[in-house]
Amino acid sequence: MSLSTSHLTKARLFSVAMIAAVSFSGCAYKEEFARVNTRLDQIDAKVQGAAQSADAANQSAQRANQRLDQIEGRVQQLERAPTRTPRG
Repeated sequence: MSLSTSHLTKARLFSVAMIAAVSFSGCAYKEEFARVNTRLDQIDAKVQGAAQSADAANQSAQRANQRLDQIEGRVQQLERAPTRTPRG
């Protein structure tokens, strides 16, 4: 009887140890997931900022191209104009 009581005590102790280990590992996973989620949020914010910067640069380039298109007609007109003879 003493032997089975000893085994039962060891089994209970082992069970408690396993439950504690699983519980602590669950907490560790939660902390790790929280850390990963925080990092993903930071990266997402940087990506959104970069996308906004890219959009702003694209709009600026489009405005510059429109301005060049406006100027191009005037440049062609000046190039077609008759040449002037120098004075003197």
